[in-house]
Amino acid sequence: QAQLVESGGGLVQAGGSLRLSCAASGRTSRTYTMAWFRQAPGKEREFVAAINQSGDGTYYADSVKGRFTISRDNDKNTVYLQTNSLKPEDTAVYYCAARGGPLARTSIAYVYWGQGTQVTVSS
Repeated sequence: QAQLVESGGGLVQAGGSLRLSCAASGRTSRTYTMAWFRQAPGKEREFVAAINQSGDGTYYADSVKGRFTISRDNDKNTVYLQTNSLKPEDTAVYYCAARGGPLARTSIAYVYWGQGTQVTVSS
């Protein structure tokens, strides 16, 4: 099993940046595909980005492509989401997730979840 803990959220002005981190404990994270999802108030949870076990394969949602970058440091068991050019519509709770299979964009494919970190972008 894996335990996931997110950090790095906060309040930022539009156009600003945040770096989110997801620290994994338990079974080593290098065996998992990792992803970020987000959920805004009153909306369904949506896919943001995913990265494969080796870090050489990534998926992004069209809404964040070119602005967000997912990366991982397997020696530190940590996955990152660099968020740039933030917009008010990026405001949401951001969740880290893990699965043992290949890259996937759907939340149902992921087995392990963190508690989330709040990102609020003011206009």
